[in-house]
Amino acid sequence: MHMIVGCLREIKDNENRVALTPSGARELVKRGHEVLVENDAGAGSGFADQEYRGAGAEVVQGPRGICERAGLILKIKEPLKSERGYFRKGQILFTYFHFASDRELALAMMRSGASCVAYETVEREGRTVLLAPMSEIAGKMAPLMGCYYLAKPRGGSGVLFSGVSGVEPATILILGGGFVGRSAARVSVGLGARTVILEKDPETVSRLRKEFPTATVVESGDAAIRENISKADVAVGAVLVRGEKAPKLITRDMVKSMRPGSVIVDVAIDQGGVAETSRPTTHSDPVFTVDGVIHYCVANMPGAFPRTSTLALTNATLPYAVRLADSGLGALKGDEGFAKGLNIQGGRVVNRSVADTLSLEWSPAAL
Repeated sequence: MHMIVGCLREIKDNENRVALTPSGARELVKRGHEVLVENDAGAGSGFADQEYRGAGAEVVQGPRGICERAGLILKIKEPLKSERGYFRKGQILFTYFHFASDRELALAMMRSGASCVAYETVEREGRTVLLAPMSEIAGKMAPLMGCYYLAKPRGGSGVLFSGVSGVEPATILILGGGFVGRSAARVSVGLGARTVILEKDPETVSRLRKEFPTATVVESGDAAIRENISKADVAVGAVLVRGEKAPKLITRDMVKSMRPGSVIVDVAIDQGGVAETSRPTTHSDPVFTVDGVIHYCVANMPGAFPRTSTLALTNATLPYAVRLADSGLGALKGDEGFAKGLNIQGGRVVNRSVADTLSLEWSPAAL
């Protein structure tokens, strides 16, 4: 089939990633599809409009003209309020949505009638393969952000992450031993911090102890969190429950128990965050302080390194985008993992976890 594929420029605060590279556009054109790219969509990641033209794409001024023509829309982040009126029935939108933490967005996309395929719930062999590249980047960023905000001029306690001869290093507490947590641990251990990982799954705990022999790995629970967070200079929220809000593992009382100038880096903020005191922030205003504890809760952390992030993400998403262009929603038929990415279709929520989390009616997908 012939598909008109549109790629929009991101307008979220300091979001410089792009959902399609020039090489990706060339692949779609080679397969007989028409590609529309909004002007300057790739500029933040170092891809000029001329590169897209050279790949056979048409560069279009503004998003409205693209959305009126395209049957498949590629994005990076969830549609903001100003964008939601562009989408229509019969259209497929392929991007990060994180509906579980945004009921208003879900209702808006239901009203649009568009089919919403969410990067974060697509699976292959049990792994969230389109979330993994960004999880790795956000995980590796988390200790670096914690290290930066521990500096006294940034409002932190003044503890050097690595320590020095005769002086203990900082203690970093990582909640969750999945992809984000392991990525954070690699950087934390590499920087010389005392690293503590809390993970509830016993098998994962065993694997983490082998992978990080110099770290302390503990089976997670309320008592373990309370005991360790009061000693932590940096706490990283690295918990994901697919299609659901992140559990509130760090209570307000736990935050109060932390030393003044400590830092919480809540990587799970796009799913609601793991701390009761967390709220989404932006790269232009990334932190706030509650009870003397600095909170870094940027909802699009990988956007800080757009060149790396764009290349890593599009390496993973392009094969799926090509399948959607070739076959529409028929690409999901017979592929259970890909079908899990379909969250909303024809005004109905078709992902059960999202429906349950938002207390909305669930309907089976019609492929």
